[in-house]
Amino acid sequence: MIICAGKSEQFDFAMPVGVGMMEVAINLTRLCEAKKPDYILFVGTAGSYGEKKIFDIIESKTAANIENSFFTGGSYSPLDNVVTSVMDVSRETIVNSSNYITTDKKMGPYYTAQNVHIENMEFFAVMKVAQFYKISAGGIFCVTNYCDENAHEDFEKNQKEAMKRLDVYVKERAQK
Repeated sequence: MIICAGKSEQFDFAMPVGVGMMEVAINLTRLCEAKKPDYILFVGTAGSYGEKKIFDIIESKTAANIENSFFTGGSYSPLDNVVTSVMDVSRETIVNSSNYITTDKKMGPYYTAQNVHIENMEFFAVMKVAQFYKISAGGIFCVTNYCDENAHEDFEKNQKEAMKRLDVYVKERAQK
C-alpha cells in the first residue's frame, strides 16, 4: 500500500491519509482494519536539518518523535519515541515527526548528531501504526526546505518540483 499526506501532496499512485500525525494515525488505522496490507510505503516531502540538500531523495524505515525542547532540557518523554521497521539502523537516516515545523536553524546540529536528518509531519504516525499491526513500512522523501526561518517560504517555492521528482523516482523504482 502506497500512501501520502494528501491536500497539497497527492500522487496518482498513492492513497491520501491526512496531514499531521493525528489524521494519519486515525485514517491509516481505519485502512489497516479494513484490509491489512503486506507493506506500507509513505511518500512525501521533508525539511532538512542541514546536511541533506534541497531535492535530495531519502529513503528511510526509521522515524522519531522528538521535540526541539528535548535538546535544550525543556522536556522529556516517557514514551518510546523512535520506531523502525529494520534491525540495524546505524547508517539509516532517521526522519523526525512533529506537528510543528522547525524554524530555528540552531536546532539542526542537535538532530544530526543523533542521525536525524530530516523532518516530515506524518512519518512517525505511519511507522507507529505499522508497528502496531506488525506491517513492514518505509518512506521516500524529497527535501523541499531547510529547517530555518525560511522553512515555509522555501517549502512553498520547492514543493511542486519535489513532488515531480518523487513521482518520477517512485515510478522508476517500481519498474526495477
